[in-house]
Amino acid sequence: MSEIITISNGIISASINTFGAELISLKKGDFENIWQGNPDIWSGHAPILFPVCGRLRDEKYIYCGREYFLADHGFARCSLFVLEEKGDSWATFLLKSNEKTLEVYPFSFEFRAKFSLVDNTLITEYIITNTHNKEIYFSVGSHEAYACPEGIEEYSLVFDAEENLENSLLTGPLLNHQHDHFGITSELPLKYEYFPERDTLIFEKLKTKNVTLIHRPTGRKIRIDFTGADNLLIWTMDGAKFICIEPWCGLPDFIDTDGDIAKKAGIMTLAPDQTIKKSHTIIF
Repeated sequence: MSEIITISNGIISASINTFGAELISLKKGDFENIWQGNPDIWSGHAPILFPVCGRLRDEKYIYCGREYFLADHGFARCSLFVLEEKGDSWATFLLKSNEKTLEVYPFSFEFRAKFSLVDNTLITEYIITNTHNKEIYFSVGSHEAYACPEGIEEYSLVFDAEENLENSLLTGPLLNHQHDHFGITSELPLKYEYFPERDTLIFEKLKTKNVTLIHRPTGRKIRIDFTGADNLLIWTMDGAKFICIEPWCGLPDFIDTDGDIAKKAGIMTLAPDQTIKKSHTIIF
């Protein structure tokens, strides 16, 4: 059975579901910053993406000559985590490899998601340990959906400096080696028209590693520091009142991939008995 774990530091509060270790609420005062998951639109809140981000071509990959099938974004988001440790303002959730994961991902691992509240900041850390006897391959990412009750077109994404906003294009759910451009700018006003046409905006290797979601009429804002991620993805659905701001260490497959996981776009590796930590912060 899953349960909801709530942490607070007296300034902000957060609630995490042990199913998927998914952040389902983040409040400062009475304002709910996380999309509340209307199943008629999109039932997610902030799924964790592991051990892949995005879609695999034909939902499969090849390791040591064998095919494995793995659904988009991997299995962490639909796995039951264990609450490993908790304080008033922090909690750590643990997922270990098991018989079910080994059927689709033949590596032993420990995956921890730690959420900590410090002043006006939520720090999210993903801690991956290789308990396998060989090198493991993986990607990891976040998929937080931020509530935009007025609709996204009253909001902008503002970077700390001007960026050449080159978007990597998709054919269906897969990268196609093509790009389009939003120009050189520090501000991207959000528009619904971007998403039916492109599905997702994919900005690879931005110079700045901070972006602020601003509600232009009121100045309400929330800042995301994604120093630990290589790529930033932006997604919503037509007319939906949320915007996903997604730091990824990984990418979807290309349309012409041969499926070899060792050559997958954005793949990471970790040696036996080694641990890596990837983090991002949400700042009020």
